Amino acid sequence: MLFEYFSNIEFSQPYFFALLILIPLFIIWYVITNNRRSASLQVSTTAAKGLSSWKVSFRHILFILRMFAIALLITALANPQTKNEEKNTEGEGIDIVLCIDVSGSMSAQDFTPNRLEAAKNVAIDFINKRPTDRIGVVIFSGESFTQCPLTTDKSVLISAVQNIHFGLLEDGTAIGSGLSTSVDRLRNSKTKSKIVILLTDGENNGGLIDPKTAKEIAKAFEIKVYTIGVGTDGFASQPEQTALGVQIRTVKVSIDEKLLKQIAEETGGKYFRAKDNDGLSGIYATIDELEKSKVEITTTTRFTDKFLPFAIGAAFFLLLEILLRYLVFRKFP
Repeated sequence: MLFEYFSNIEFSQPYFFALLILIPLFIIWYVITNNRRSASLQVSTTAAKGLSSWKVSFRHILFILRMFAIALLITALANPQTKNEEKNTEGEGIDIVLCIDVSGSMSAQDFTPNRLEAAKNVAIDFINKRPTDRIGVVIFSGESFTQCPLTTDKSVLISAVQNIHFGLLEDGTAIGSGLSTSVDRLRNSKTKSKIVILLTDGENNGGLIDPKTAKEIAKAFEIKVYTIGVGTDGFASQPEQTALGVQIRTVKVSIDEKLLKQIAEETGGKYFRAKDNDGLSGIYATIDELEKSKVEITTTTRFTDKFLPFAIGAAFFLLLEILLRYLVFRKFP
């Protein structure tokens, strides 16, 4: 408890510590005058033994107590205090929907440990960097589903992303359904900036809504769409459940880059291609820089004075010296 009281102390008037130079000067003066006083006292050997009492042995304690009092008084004058900062964040955020492909092909292992887990990790990192934004999560494969509606509760968002896994939806790649569901989450938003980050590793092959129709709906509601194509060039290893258990097979990476570029360009966004974990992280970092929220941070600083214990300590040592001097070490005529 004592350590906590004196932790993180700062001194508002540290120049008072220059007075500490007085202490070694007082010590030198005391040693010189004490030696002179001892030299002027001429006693016989027998008398000296009689004077060698405990009072003589502890006579220097008075000077030591006074030095402690001076040191503590100087420290109190330097005004020790602790600083407490409170930060209030205010600003205009952006409404963002993370639209993530959860089709079976996202289990491909050209990312570590696979495409879906890599996408989840960078999504969580992105969420943590957006303190004032409302963010929602939509997942899609053969159909689409709102995993988490728009919210500023980061713990709920992160939990929703962590709970994404294969098999939640019918398999397939319904890019149009995923985008249209994301747009539906944003269409009633009152914020000036609304964006969708759509991540997929395949070509549209399902769903009830054509991707180009979903793109036109996004344009009508002035929603910007960033698209990300995930996968290496050529082929990738992908686990597949068979009658003999899980086996690894090599599949061709097929991404409809033309469609993704068209969606991004016509809605005011950008298309990115991620070929590994680092590339995917870099893409989200780029989007984070492109879509900055207007944030104002107000810092309130409060100082708490801590000089009182030092002042009390100085008074205690000074009073103790006075009491000892006139009661215990009193000189009789």
